[in-house]
Amino acid sequence: MRIKLLVFALLTFAGASPAKAQVNQALDIAIPEAPHILRVGAADQLVYELHLTNFSSLPLRLDRLSIADDTGAPLKSYADDELAKATGLVGPAEADTRIIPPGRRAVLYINAPVAAASAPRSISHGFTLGKIGGDGASFTLSGGAATPDTTALSRLSPPLRGGPWVAVYDPGMERGHRRVFYATEGSATLPGRFAIDWMKVDANGKLSSGDADNPANHYGYGAEVLAVADGTVVALRDDVPDPATRSGRANPSIADASGNYVMLDIGGGRIATYEHLKQGAPVAVGDRVKAGEVVGFLGFTGQASAPHLHFHLADRAAILGAEGQPYVLSSLVSLGQYPSIEAFGRGEKWPAANAPKTVRDSLPPPNLVVRFPGE
Repeated sequence: MRIKLLVFALLTFAGASPAKAQVNQALDIAIPEAPHILRVGAADQLVYELHLTNFSSLPLRLDRLSIADDTGAPLKSYADDELAKATGLVGPAEADTRIIPPGRRAVLYINAPVAAASAPRSISHGFTLGKIGGDGASFTLSGGAATPDTTALSRLSPPLRGGPWVAVYDPGMERGHRRVFYATEGSATLPGRFAIDWMKVDANGKLSSGDADNPANHYGYGAEVLAVADGTVVALRDDVPDPATRSGRANPSIADASGNYVMLDIGGGRIATYEHLKQGAPVAVGDRVKAGEVVGFLGFTGQASAPHLHFHLADRAAILGAEGQPYVLSSLVSLGQYPSIEAFGRGEKWPAANAPKTVRDSLPPPNLVVRFPGE
């Protein structure tokens, strides 16, 4: 779905010159994918991207964004550092991501709290912006109306067994899955919108025993990867050998970044995608599988810093040319959570919860440590 609106701001002062009017009417607002309401941990969130393209001759500064529901009640507002952290500029990095140079596009990555039981029928946006140069005046505009997609989310079985597994991702990470677009076949898509890298650790947060340069010493290496639902294998790659060492891994091209993979059509226009698999897939294209059956083995192929399973749900069987779709996992046991992806990357011991807690029908929050049924 593509929702797009070219917004013309009403001037708030009389006698504006044509040049001023041009600046105030030059922001294109687009919501390429309809917003989704997703339960993350124990909280519901409205998740989507807001694209802003500057068609004026002057840089525009984002000072404030307000999101309201169909009654006009506020849902979420962004300003200052929070707004800067939620904003990414397409193209070269800038010192202040809130400033959109002429001809550039900014993408705002929205995660707004909502109550699923009273989900808004529609949402709208209000902006306060400043002009960099010229008279430097600030102005306001509204637009970008959208209707959240209320289609029932895919309820998936776990992709792995046992644990502890860490749900490694960070929606705010500059080059994390949530923020990496690919322009293929004439369209820019975000396949990793809800992707998770699953990595196995021990009680002290270590990824391996023995020499960590040997992929086979990593706890997750070779683990059975499971079908998350009944489905049909519609795409597969199994010709990439695992590197003998982590340090000796060649840097693959973007076409080979996923390494060995399996794509499983689970119905409803949803494709379960498993990447970085070990060579030796136990399935073939056309195979029908049941939830919980083995479809592959966790490996170290493609663009990976360590053995792990990359998993996401997509709207078509294409590694890069697909839109990532939301889903929930039917059941997992929460064991603890890293305070940040940086803490995980430093190999710190994960903070254990006071008591393990079963979590149902939710996407795990970032860097949650979990145990799945089995083993």
